[in-house]
Order: sequence, then C-alpha cells, then structure tokens
Amino acid sequence: MRRIFQNSIALMVVVIVMFLIVPLHESLLDILIIINISLSIVILMVTMTISEALEFSIFPSLLLITTLFRLGLNVSTTRSILSYDGTGEVGTAVIRTFGQLITQGNVVLGIIIFFIIVLVQFIVITKGAERVAEVAARFTLDAMPGKQMAIDADLSSGLINEQQARERRSKIQREADFYGAMDGATKIVKGDATMSLIITAINLIGGIIIGSMNGVGDLATVASTYSIATIGDGLVSQLPALMISTATGMIVTRSVSDGSLNTDVIQQFARQPRAILTAGVVLIILGLIPGTPTVPLLIVGVGLAVFGYLMSSRLDRKEAVEAYQPEEPAESDLMAVPSETDYYKDINNVYGLLTVDPIEMEFGYSLIPLVDENSGGKLISRIVIFRRQYAQDMGFVIPSIRLHDSSALGTNQYVVKIKGEEVARGEILVDYYLALEPTNPAGEIDGIETIEPAYGIPSRWILPENKEMAEIYGYTVIDPLSVMQTHMSEVVRRHAYELLGRAEVIQLVENLKKTAPELVDEAIPNVLSYANLERILKNLLKEGVPIRDLGTILETAIDSLMTTKDLDMVCENIRVALSRTITRRFCEHGQLRVVTLDAEVEKRVISSLSKNEQGIYLAMGPDLMQSIVNQLADYLKKFSDLSQTPIVLTSQVIRIYLSRMLSQFYPSVYVLSFNEITSDVQIQSLGNITMSTAPSRPERRAASV
Repeated sequence: MRRIFQNSIALMVVVIVMFLIVPLHESLLDILIIINISLSIVILMVTMTISEALEFSIFPSLLLITTLFRLGLNVSTTRSILSYDGTGEVGTAVIRTFGQLITQGNVVLGIIIFFIIVLVQFIVITKGAERVAEVAARFTLDAMPGKQMAIDADLSSGLINEQQARERRSKIQREADFYGAMDGATKIVKGDATMSLIITAINLIGGIIIGSMNGVGDLATVASTYSIATIGDGLVSQLPALMISTATGMIVTRSVSDGSLNTDVIQQFARQPRAILTAGVVLIILGLIPGTPTVPLLIVGVGLAVFGYLMSSRLDRKEAVEAYQPEEPAESDLMAVPSETDYYKDINNVYGLLTVDPIEMEFGYSLIPLVDENSGGKLISRIVIFRRQYAQDMGFVIPSIRLHDSSALGTNQYVVKIKGEEVARGEILVDYYLALEPTNPAGEIDGIETIEPAYGIPSRWILPENKEMAEIYGYTVIDPLSVMQTHMSEVVRRHAYELLGRAEVIQLVENLKKTAPELVDEAIPNVLSYANLERILKNLLKEGVPIRDLGTILETAIDSLMTTKDLDMVCENIRVALSRTITRRFCEHGQLRVVTLDAEVEKRVISSLSKNEQGIYLAMGPDLMQSIVNQLADYLKKFSDLSQTPIVLTSQVIRIYLSRMLSQFYPSVYVLSFNEITSDVQIQSLGNITMSTAPSRPERRAASV
C-alpha cells in the first residue's frame, strides 16, 4: 500500500491518459470537472502565498500534468456532447449548469462572452506570462557567472563558509533550471488555450451536424441545444486554464518580492498613503461635477480618502517613534566637543596621521559607481578574487586595499599608491568599452585613441553599439571595470615584494609551523634570521618566483648557508630547487620561448664582475650594456607579437647580475638560468644576443650596476 501511495502521481498520469480513450460516466465526469477547478484554485493560491519561485519548484511539471488532465476531460466531455441521441439532456449536469449560467437564455450573448474570456486568456494572460518567463530565463542564465563570482568573493573574504557557499551555488543552479523549464512550460499553456478554441469549434459545429443528422430537432433547436452545452463545456475548461495561466504569470515574477503577494501588496500600498488620499480627493471632485455618477464616485472617493488619511497618520507616528531619541545632548555637551586645534594638542592624536596604507587606490567622481557596492559596483569583489588567486599562485596574501574618492583627480582618473606614494595612474571612460588593437585589424573602428594602462597596448575607447563590430574586426573588447582592475592587479604584482614586511614573513612562518614545526625550529632563528628570510623572499617575489613552497625554500636555505653566507647565492640555489615551480610559472604548453646570450657575450659579462666589501657586483662598460639593451629591444617585439612573457636564458653564474641590470631598462623581462628549467621542456630561441655591435677591445670606462 505504501509503495502504491509513493507512486500515486505516476499512476494518476497514466489514468489521465486513459481519459483520452475510455468513456466516463456523467457523474464521474462531473466529479473530475469539479476536482479540476479546485486544483487550479489551490495552485493559484499557492503561487500568491510563496515568497520565491523555488518554494514551488514542481510547478513546471505540475503545469504539464494539469494541462494533460484538462485535455483528457475535454475529450471526455466532447464525447459526451457529440454522443447525444436526443433523449434526456445533452452533456453533464455541471456543463449544463455553467452553460445556462453564462447564456441566461441568450445563446448569442453567451457565445460572445465565452470568446471574450478565451481571448483574454490567450492574448493577455498567456502571452504575457510567456514573455515574462522567457525574459526571466534569459536574465537568470546571464546573471549566473556574476552570482557565482559573488559567492566565491564572499567565501574568500570569510563572510560565508564552504557549506553556505555550496547551498548558494545549488540554489543558483536550481533557479536557472527552474526558469529554463518555465520558459518551455509556458508554451504548453499557450498550446492549451489554442486547443480549447479548436475543441469548442468542434463541439459546436460537430454537434449541429450530428444533431441534424440524428433528427434531434429543427436547426434552431439543435443549434441552441449544442451551443449551451458547448459554452458550458468550454467554460468549465477555460476557468481552470485561466487560473493556471494567472498562476504561471505569478510564479515567474516572485523573484522581485520579499514576501507573499498578499503581504507585499498591503505593505507597499501602505507606504504610499498620499497616493491613495489623492485618488480619493480626485474622485470626490469628479462626483461633484454635474452629469457624473455622483453616488458611486462619492462612495469610493470618500472611502479612499479616509483610508489614505488613516494610513498617513499611522506612517507619521511610526516615523516619529523611529526618529525619537530619549536622551538629547545638552547644549553644554555640544560646546564641550573639542575643535580640531584642541584635538591635535594631544600628541598621541598626531601619531594617527602617520599611518600609511600598504596599498591605496584613489578615483575620480565618475568612477564611484564602479566601486560602490550599493550602486552595483563590482571592484571590491574583483579584488577579493584577485587576492585569493594571487595567494594560490605566488604564496603571498596581498594586504587590504584602501579605496576612496579624491577631489584632486579628474572625474575619469584613478591613482594606485604603494605605501602612500603614487606608482601608477590611469584614465577610463565609464560609458565606453576599451578595444585593444590587433596586429592586423580586419577593419577600422571609430573611437578615441588611447593606450591600455596595464600593458601599454594601443587601444580605442569605443561606444557600446560598436562593440560587436570591433570584435568582428579582431579587436579585444574590455569593459571599463576590467580595465581598471587589470591595471591595479598588474601594479600590485609588480610591487608585491615591497608589501612583504617583517610581520608578513612571521605570519608565513607561523602558517608553515602548523605543518612542519621541526623544520621551522631548525631554521629560525638558529640558521636563518627573519631579516635574511625576508630578503630572500623579497628577491624571489621581485623576479616573479612563487614563494608558496616555503618548506623547500627553508630547507634549501639551511643547506646553502652551510657553505656560503652570500644571500644572492642562497637565492640562486633556492631557484634551482624550485625549478618545477619556475618552469610551470613561465612555460606554456611544454614550450619555452627565450632569447639567449652568445658565449662571447657571457664571457664579457663574467669578466665584468667585481667584488668589494658588500659583495659581488657587475661593472659593465656602457658600450656593451647599450649593445645588449638595444638587441633585446628588437627581440621584445617578437615576444609581443606572440603574446609571450619576455625571457632571457643564460647561465646561473651571471643570471642574477644580468637580471638586475636589465630590470632598470625592461622591468617586464625575466632572466632565467638553464638550471632552473626542467628537462622535459622544449626550449625555442627567438634570437641570440651577440657581440656584433660591441667593441672588441676592453672597455676603458666602467659602469657599476
């Protein structure tokens, strides 16, 4: 019995299908018609009391079942009407009652009213519900990526836990599935309305033909008899269909509500008492004009005016209670508030002015909507995602970024500061898109010429209507928020080593202590001090090497410090130990494109190494330096065309010194050694720096680097 109950819905669907084949007794048919009407009322009430669509997620499937049920009943009632043989009365008792109710002895009037009901459902309610469902499905699917990013941002910032994030992701997926199903389910409602018109025409025309052939009576009698039955049958079918269509429109609009429909209507109308009061006054004025229906206008007008006045009084009392402050500050207390001069007489308050934010971003007035979350700005959530991604890639957590507007900037300008000093500046147009110019564009696009701030790519600010055409021509189109966020991210990446201080190093070590306490106890402070570890980590970050594998860094540092005290050499040994990490960082698809140094050039660089009390440094002649820099500039164009990170590959002996020299001219160029690349990588040389333009004689003039 329990198993039958669990499968009752499936059995019900099978029974409904049988309605299309098996004739039903008139008494049973009447009961099923009443059940159909009752079920549609229940569904309509449910859709009006829920606060969100997912509370009634079975509605698309239920819509299909009720439509099939209604069509099955239509077939059965059609069979009952058309099988009338002239004895008794045509149709069932419910059908006859509804038919007589709407016709009231006038068949033509009944037919007109019936068709008005059908057309209202078909043209107004069904078509409107179909359009709302289509738009809701489209917008829900389009909003999914943004909602997923918002969940990831909240999870990264600690506002929600993993369980809550899973629940919210599941809800978003269920919303997309629901509105997608509703988009298709509304087509069922539309088809049901169309089928009702066809069945009504069949009943009327077919009944007249069959009645005339069977000798039920003269043509007028046959037309009257079958018209009443047809109208009654159509009405008992269209009433549930009308309520189901209304329920469909209700449920696809619940996403903009906070409570049930009853609660929302009462609360939102109650918040606008002046509108109700004004409507009442207008009706009273119209009622006093001669020739107008005075009594109805005055009754409704006075009712609205009284209701609006009562709601206005109640709202005023509520606002007064909320604004009431039990303890008002005395005038003497107000006078006691210190002025700015008195405040800074306390030297401890002056120290508050010395605080420097690690990262600070100022922006002009027109860029506020991109940042302010209350206005729909997404910059903060983008920053949270960037912080998490950078921590996963590089092993360092970017500190909080202070965002604020500045009247000193232009309305479209923004500034990025590191430790209180400006390091980057940009300007964006909020109502435009930035189109990055390809090497060989397929066409020219109108726009304001500019330079992309993060990578210095020639670009154009284009209008939104030109976006699709720009993409067809091969331009890469970026929205203004992404332009600003990308620039800020690149600036932070470039200066990340400056943000790593003693406190951050201690925090990284404490985090490692949770998994490798013995290693930390051995290394710090007996072998390696926090100051030296900070210097090592800064050197690695400065050259784009991830420090996430802090355990390997400490182990290699301990081993290296047993043979040398030169931290530069320790860093080089650490880089070799992190060869897989470095290879993954710079290698793409198993291939590494590089520029190499000729053997003669490497010899000249090695011969330029000098040593003093502070350690080894590079004393390279200006002619050789200029030659290397000029040749590298030509190769950088090849890297740019291939969209590759510029890499110079050299021996481990001179890597660090050459890197320091080139960073003064090309900060985006990375210098790697052969020992830092794993053996499974295919190295492709885009060029070789030679001595062709360098003087063959030893340089008489040296430059320290």
